Amino acid sequence: MKRFNSYHSLNVSRLSLTQWEFPTHKHNFYELIFIEKGIGTHVLNELSFGYKAGDVFLLRPEDAHYFKIGKPTDFIFLRFNEQLFIEKLEGGKTAKWMEVIKTLLQNPSAINGSLVTDATDQKHLQSLLHILLIEFTKTCVYSREVVLELFGAVMMMVARSQSITQYGEQCPSNLELDRLNQVLGYIRLNALDAEKMRIENIAAHFAMSANYISIYVKKHSQVSIQQHIIQTKLKSAEQLLKNGRQNINEIALKLGFTDASHFNKMYKKYKGLSPSLARQLN
Repeated sequence: MKRFNSYHSLNVSRLSLTQWEFPTHKHNFYELIFIEKGIGTHVLNELSFGYKAGDVFLLRPEDAHYFKIGKPTDFIFLRFNEQLFIEKLEGGKTAKWMEVIKTLLQNPSAINGSLVTDATDQKHLQSLLHILLIEFTKTCVYSREVVLELFGAVMMMVARSQSITQYGEQCPSNLELDRLNQVLGYIRLNALDAEKMRIENIAAHFAMSANYISIYVKKHSQVSIQQHIIQTKLKSAEQLLKNGRQNINEIALKLGFTDASHFNKMYKKYKGLSPSLARQLN
């Protein structure tokens, strides 16, 4: 009997057929088959099942099957193996999910308009949310787990859309984005430590040269590391001004500006008003 092999942890494909072109076969992977349209018969382990649009079949590696197509049929195939389960349950993935959620919630861009601007992403997100609305009302076994997975899919889609909006066609790979987020996270964490905010010290923390980290951040975020540092410092300055416990000179010194004059100049350039006026308005 023919055996089809795949060595990818996950493979997703779509196929439109008027006639089934493959012999009875088994796989070395699991396979979920969704029928988008069409009618016919699915022969699975020598048992016959009629199929129609919306039907779903799940095959194990030891299952033998083929289709008899009655009317032109569109199939969606999800093929996966045990490696996908390991990847899904890997501790680092959970940590990454939490990091994505935290970044989304803390990102100032969340208040600057729609997080998703791509029309296709908007359509897909709407579909996911419709499903989530329905599943949220269900109380059957696994319903809560389905809701959590759908929520994760929604948040990841928003995060991906944000990444594409920020980086455009040069959207970095997961590995590059992880490193970039580590650098930017370090900057946010140490905004009130003037010494740690020096570019050479940031570079040393990540075992890079000052020149390389500057090129790296600019390449993957389209914004220079110096601009990231300034914007982060000014964000911290806003909070310090609101607190009102320190005067302008003390805030300038704390954030590592040359002096109060330099702080005033940079704050006015990026915020459109002086620090003293910003404090009065708060």
